[in-house]
Amino acid sequence: MSYSERWQELFGPADGGPATRLASAVPGPGGGGGSGRLRHSGGPWTGAAGTAGDLRTSTETSRTALGRGHEGVAAGAAGLTSVAALTGVLTSWEERLRAVRDECEQLKGALLTVAKEMGETETAIERSFQGVGGPAEKAGDRR
Repeated sequence: MSYSERWQELFGPADGGPATRLASAVPGPGGGGGSGRLRHSGGPWTGAAGTAGDLRTSTETSRTALGRGHEGVAAGAAGLTSVAALTGVLTSWEERLRAVRDECEQLKGALLTVAKEMGETETAIERSFQGVGGPAEKAGDRR
């Protein structure tokens, strides 16, 4: 396929053919074969926020279980040098897991904010096209 043919396929003929399409909406190799509609709300951002929230919860659960697993070790192995090393490792992992937990909490909030903003943007764009006669409106079917 020539460059000109590919250009026309993506952007339409120079005489005002169809509008630009995203690669994710183009069927076939290289395209995602989507529905042809770009939508921000309705799942991806809120789904990602839910995943971040789930990871935050499981990280905190794991951190708590790790701490419980080390209870009584210092008393049971008093005098051994390995207790100090084990305590250092426990402290290091607890700090790491707290950092992951906190990062997931921040990420969840940021993703929910994006979902809200993108949903509002999508709604505003849809309102701006009302009465314009987009592709959903057929000739002779004007409201």
